[in-house]
Amino acid sequence: MPVPTTDPGCPMSRFWDMGYLKSESANVSAYVLAGGQSRRMGHDKALISLAGQPLIAHALTILREAGLSPKIAGARSNLSSLARVIPDPDPDLGPLSGICAALESSPASYAVFLPIDLPLLPASLIVYLIHHAQITSSAITLPSICGAANTFPAVLHRSVLPALKSELVSGRRGCMSAFRAAARALGQPISAIPVELLAQSGHAAHPRGLPAALWFLNLNTPADLERVERHFPSQIA
Repeated sequence: MPVPTTDPGCPMSRFWDMGYLKSESANVSAYVLAGGQSRRMGHDKALISLAGQPLIAHALTILREAGLSPKIAGARSNLSSLARVIPDPDPDLGPLSGICAALESSPASYAVFLPIDLPLLPASLIVYLIHHAQITSSAITLPSICGAANTFPAVLHRSVLPALKSELVSGRRGCMSAFRAAARALGQPISAIPVELLAQSGHAAHPRGLPAALWFLNLNTPADLERVERHFPSQIA
């Protein structure tokens, strides 16, 4: 089991001591969604270099610093040297297909899904989302920013799988719409956790002190890459 970070700028070690994150033996699995087509980038986003490392390495590190042993759900390139890859039988159907493949592959009660293009996300946010999902028995737990739920990172209970597969088979491939359909089928709301409140209370913090407004900067274009790179130490004079 990976050891959580003890970076004094991040409260994760306190979360660990308080039991906020349970071990994988307590039914939490983790996946990086890496099967995207990366059309706007021009080549596989997983292999794009950011601060000297490929994006896939940054995503895996975030989950490992949250005390998890991540796998990769879907892959356009050979990434098996970095983590176990769960094949996506229908990669052209988008991330929902990868989510279903990952949930089908694991007996864990809960699964965390992190897209490959959120390299500024702090691991402590993952820790808290898992904690909240477990103590509330929420089937779908998401972060929210400015009052709007973000699709990822997502903590899903395996009970959502039938509804997600139904949406996929019906040709409705959007993850958020599928999450809403699963919530309706299970008769419970999506649990959306305000990131601003977590940051203010110290329940989530970036190890380099980045404000919550930057955590969800994602990488879809070369311009996005330049913008995000400014927030990495290797880019600071």
